[in-house]
Amino acid sequence: MRDEALRELQDLVGVDDYAALHSWSIANLDAFWRQTWADCELVGDPGEAGVHDRSMAETRFFPNGRIDAVRSLLDKGQPGSVALIESDEMGNRRSLTRHQLSANVAAVASALLSDGVKSGDRVAIWTPNVMEAIEFALGALSIGAVVCSAAPEFSPGAVIDRFGQTTPSILLSGDKYSYSGREFDMSGPLAEVVAGLPTVQKVIHLCESDNQLPQATGSVHVSWTTWTEPHIGSTLATTEVPFDHPGFILFSSGTTGKPKCIVHSIGGILLKVLSEQRYHFGLDSSDRACFYSTCGWMMWNWSIMILASGATLAIYNGSPSAPDITGLLGFADRERLSFLGVSPKYLELLSHSDFDNGLKLDSLETLASTGSPLAPEMYDFVHQRIKSGIHLVSMSGGTDICGCFLLGIQTQPITRGEIQGAALGMAVDVFDSNGNPCPPGTMGELVCTSPFPSQPLGFLGDDDGSRYRGTYFAKFPGVWTHGDFLTMTDRDGYVIHGRSDATLNRAGIRIGTAEIYGVVNHIPEIVDSIAVGERHGFDIRIILFVTLREGVELTTELKERITVALRSQASPRHVPDEIACVPGVPRTISGKLAELVVSDIVNGDPIRNTDGLESLDSLDAFHAWKSTRS
Repeated sequence: MRDEALRELQDLVGVDDYAALHSWSIANLDAFWRQTWADCELVGDPGEAGVHDRSMAETRFFPNGRIDAVRSLLDKGQPGSVALIESDEMGNRRSLTRHQLSANVAAVASALLSDGVKSGDRVAIWTPNVMEAIEFALGALSIGAVVCSAAPEFSPGAVIDRFGQTTPSILLSGDKYSYSGREFDMSGPLAEVVAGLPTVQKVIHLCESDNQLPQATGSVHVSWTTWTEPHIGSTLATTEVPFDHPGFILFSSGTTGKPKCIVHSIGGILLKVLSEQRYHFGLDSSDRACFYSTCGWMMWNWSIMILASGATLAIYNGSPSAPDITGLLGFADRERLSFLGVSPKYLELLSHSDFDNGLKLDSLETLASTGSPLAPEMYDFVHQRIKSGIHLVSMSGGTDICGCFLLGIQTQPITRGEIQGAALGMAVDVFDSNGNPCPPGTMGELVCTSPFPSQPLGFLGDDDGSRYRGTYFAKFPGVWTHGDFLTMTDRDGYVIHGRSDATLNRAGIRIGTAEIYGVVNHIPEIVDSIAVGERHGFDIRIILFVTLREGVELTTELKERITVALRSQASPRHVPDEIACVPGVPRTISGKLAELVVSDIVNGDPIRNTDGLESLDSLDAFHAWKSTRS
């Protein structure tokens, strides 16, 4: 049963329901996180103190504790059981047993040590989502090195903006990647990246022979096979490190300036994510689990932690919509996945298609979604056209915490359009502008009022911590403010309304853009939409840009239907002042709408950093729209 671990914890604590368990978990932080350590069988010693109780920004968990993260991940399940499965768009498949994965990680660790990499050094990954990237990350973590990663579709400038701040000595790079049936050559961009990263001493290429290497100068270039081959057969000698030893550097989206380098402790991420995967999703050694991601999104780091449950980690390399719209679902069906994670955008694309779901998906028990709010209509769609009765989970967290504030609860009923509840150990609340808790039904800021293990150690280069404190703790002193607008329902569920920095404020009334998209994107002719505010005197005008299905025109009649739908299903204040058509809406690599960049264009402001966007071409239509206003 998926709720077994959760119910066992309730019994241990002596409570009858989730609400009481959640209250206990935040009132007894030391006891809860110690119990999580024990239940998840982390390798190491938690030490005497569980929480070093200072201000929330400075709190440290298990300050005397030590952890062996890689043993915690790999020493689960049977050596002959399948640990890792990889498939691409065309169905090409590879797999590794637990024993094989451990042996490969040992070879990587030995190779890194021979290259002079030591504990605390930083290494970088710029590859498709393939098993070598995971082996490289685990090998680095096993010797105490710090890992940062980026997706192959990032431009050279975006990669340099990120990795240039982390000063890596070793770079693992792909030479090509495939997406939607097209193959992209990375050799030219890689040359730019290497030229812009003077600290990189060696580049390891994902190819089988040195004969396939590009002509290059500067850093040493070597193929994966040549690099690892001399170290095959090495013993995996992992390192216990302090609980708050740096493990990963994650990056903010970069759409508001150069990306921030968010330094996460390996112990904090491991403990937080495992609490979610064990108690909220019930993952164990019987599971096969995949959360679709690239190496440039925090869900890649989150997914690696699946190994610690003893489950099989499945990764999908390519577009979820290739070779057809059901590509990712077909992968889940073939591999008999019990857990699948997707983006809301993928579900929307499926809902707008006429796909014939001949897939059985008889093993799939949980379908999770994150990256943006999940519209109520998607709950109906999933149960009607993908699988009836499946546990559909909407999650909300972020790169900042490499985990979730809000997610699914196996013992609670699901209400369409709502996230089921707050994660254990997370004191989530909703504050008004004065820092007072909002009653159910009132929109406010998502905050967390108690510390948690996956708070960042800080930002790279922010030596006095002022930038870190200013980002999360300045608005409400001593309280983590995440930047999302949120409403708690009278069922203890939650509704996300979008980012607070992108929320529209017309005539003094705050409007969550997600409320607009939840109505507009359900209109059959509309594929996608984005809404921003255009300054107009002392107020704003709401401009709604829509992308239409092929062959559809933005007629007066369609505009009127959009207006009527918003007025009746949301409110008159949600009705835009203008509706315009664009070929596509810009999104970040992780799938978030780039509302702030579009707002800059619409208002004629200096445009924020666009390196985190999927495609700069998507901005052309907004520039064209703006040019007609001048």
